[in-house]
Amino acid sequence: AMATAGPRSFSAAEVRARCAQGACLVSCHRRLYDLSGFVRLHPGGEQLLRRRAGTDVSAALDGPPHRHSENARRWLEQYYVGEIEPGDEQGCAAQNPAAAAQLCAWYWDGLWVPQHYNHCLLPQDLVDWQKPLLWQVGYLGEKYDEWVHQPVDRPIRLFHSDFLEFLSKTAWYVVFMVWTPVVLYLSWVSYTSLAQGNTRLFSSFTTEYSIPIHKYYFPFIFLLGMILWSLLEYLIHRFVFHMKPPASNYYLITLHFLLHGQHHKSPFDSSRLVFPPVPASLVIGFFYGVLRLLLPEVLGLSVFVGGLCGYVIYDMMHYYLHYGSPKKGTYLYGLKAYHVKHHFEHQKSGSFGISTRFWDYPFRTLIPEETFKKED
Repeated sequence: AMATAGPRSFSAAEVRARCAQGACLVSCHRRLYDLSGFVRLHPGGEQLLRRRAGTDVSAALDGPPHRHSENARRWLEQYYVGEIEPGDEQGCAAQNPAAAAQLCAWYWDGLWVPQHYNHCLLPQDLVDWQKPLLWQVGYLGEKYDEWVHQPVDRPIRLFHSDFLEFLSKTAWYVVFMVWTPVVLYLSWVSYTSLAQGNTRLFSSFTTEYSIPIHKYYFPFIFLLGMILWSLLEYLIHRFVFHMKPPASNYYLITLHFLLHGQHHKSPFDSSRLVFPPVPASLVIGFFYGVLRLLLPEVLGLSVFVGGLCGYVIYDMMHYYLHYGSPKKGTYLYGLKAYHVKHHFEHQKSGSFGISTRFWDYPFRTLIPEETFKKED
């Protein structure tokens, strides 16, 4: 029988050559990882790449060593490419700032992974990634909750049917292109209908004390719709998307994975970061029907269009938090870091509201501030 080949060895010269071509390599206890594709998705990664030239590599890191979750350490193992040749570790450390200008290795030795951390390859997976996952996950039972919250960097296929698979995926700009014209049109319809002066609140209960709704109220009603959407998003995300399905219920596990579990399993699958228009239209239609039952027609439409605008902003923001590179120190940079914490460490709290942390305060689901502080 043929012997299994061991890990590939890399010399310091080879590491420098690959980095000079634009690669971003990470060394940790002689293990070498290629983060070229991932580094720009990490908060601060884009800034690191801009600032590294002419500096010591360790100085290019964002401050002193900081704590990472077990999921983050497990995530790193996906990018393992081999071992640095014995005796070449110092060559890769680039202690000379001039050499560091040529070496784009993001040197994490002793910084990112504690010395006591036991390196291991990814455990054998519990599913067959060559087949659609949706019909497999229900059989994981009690192992599902832990498995789905161990993120991987690979695309997911849900359905056997190519047609259903097509409907379950979409590019981010499709959401903007489909729903923005709808928001603009319904805003115009709502405003012009209110301008006719026939809309009154509570008119179904009393005519004497009913309240007229003027066209000048439309911006405030629109804003109310956006706020209500923000609250609804929080509640759905927290209590539906992040429910823990019973281990014995195949169908609830499958439903959870379809609704949100697949996103936490593969958070950088770009085709599944926004809600596809066809299933979204069914959900949006349901909420429109509810508002039609609760409010006068034009008033319900005005609230609805504000909520629809809030949804479009939410989906665009969600995509940006995964693939954008906001400038360090900005609100969006903090929000991206906060959302990354949600995916890799605090998956049961925080970031239930994508575009704002507001609802995390009154509902006490805020990610603790100390988890963002640097370690000594």
